[in-house]
Amino acid sequence: MNKALENLKTRGFFAQCTNPEGLSALMDAGPVTFYEGTDPTGGSLHIGHMVPYFAFRHLRAAGHKGLALLGGGTARIGDPSGKSEMRKMLSYEQLDKNTESIRTQLDRFVTFDNDSARSVNNKDWLANLNYIDFLRDIGRHFSVNRMLSFESYKIRMETGLSFIEFNYQLLQSYDFLELYRRYGCRLQIGGDDQWGNIVAGAELIRRVEGAEVFGVTFPLVTTADGKKMGKTEKGAVFLDPALTSPYDFFQYWRNIQDADVRRFLLMFTFLPVEECESLIAPDKNPNEAKERLAWEVTALIHGKDEADRAMAGAKAAFGGDGDKSAMPTVRLSRSKFEEGYNVVDLFTDAGLAPTKSEARRLVQQGGAFVSVCGATCGAVTAVVDTSALIHADRLNAEGELILRAGKKRYCRVLVSVG
Repeated sequence: MNKALENLKTRGFFAQCTNPEGLSALMDAGPVTFYEGTDPTGGSLHIGHMVPYFAFRHLRAAGHKGLALLGGGTARIGDPSGKSEMRKMLSYEQLDKNTESIRTQLDRFVTFDNDSARSVNNKDWLANLNYIDFLRDIGRHFSVNRMLSFESYKIRMETGLSFIEFNYQLLQSYDFLELYRRYGCRLQIGGDDQWGNIVAGAELIRRVEGAEVFGVTFPLVTTADGKKMGKTEKGAVFLDPALTSPYDFFQYWRNIQDADVRRFLLMFTFLPVEECESLIAPDKNPNEAKERLAWEVTALIHGKDEADRAMAGAKAAFGGDGDKSAMPTVRLSRSKFEEGYNVVDLFTDAGLAPTKSEARRLVQQGGAFVSVCGATCGAVTAVVDTSALIHADRLNAEGELILRAGKKRYCRVLVSVG
């Protein structure tokens, strides 16, 4: 097998391929142009979206050329693959805004040089498409029976598949055809839920152009306990620091289960395979491997400075020394502490509990810890007041205390003088 494909396989980026031998021979013969598509249905990517782009960088490093297709056109419809219900329709203006935001995020990770990597937008050829001509030229090559045999459509047929979504496979296939014509693209990569769409695109090019193109899909990544990759109690782990802070991003990786460390080191870092294996050797502390993983991924997404700050914040929270400024921080009024801040209100206002009822449950179960109290707050009627802050010798200009929810979630509270 071609070295680039073998590397993808070793690192966990290989589920299905339309023709492994043919693709391997094509890649041995010289650089291959490939593409990965992302629909801008939100203003930020989350870490689950990034699996194909790690593979993108591996392929480019092996000398191949990548196209990051932004679905400014297909997002107007919405992909039914892997979804239990129809996507919410967004305005064209919002989709354009999302497209530019995601392009910027990908540029920081991939670095578009318009040679080995470039971004393209399918809005350029889909927005003004003549529907009658499209049906005559493209739609006639698709079998409804074949389309309904793909898993993505089978699942949605049980809950209801709209006609507008039914067209999505035709449009994605047309994307592949356009990229083949414009850039000589011979390979599409994506998650395994895209298998049906990728196969349909390859078949369309065979019928229209008489050429063989290829598809490779990656496993849909889940954690060892079966949860979807990049999902937390708070929601998705976004790349946008305004949605997921670099500290919380770091902590997501630092807190993964031991069973996921090897797989995630291989998939979400560019460390050599041998180094990944050495980090999880039987004689090594798995927490050290998790810390290295967290630093590497955070540095890739947010930069080395933010990764250093996040690590320092984690050491401050868990070890007592380090830079507390990197921890999630809120500023609360001193007047509330002078009155006596009820712990339920405190943990809710600090963002460690989404509602007061959740905060009350956290306290009752012994999971609410306030650093200046020196102990767990076990009663929902407990208060934190200025006497506790003064005891901690933190009220010269402003007080500071650390809250902990459970074993892993921390928040630094700055107590304003005013």
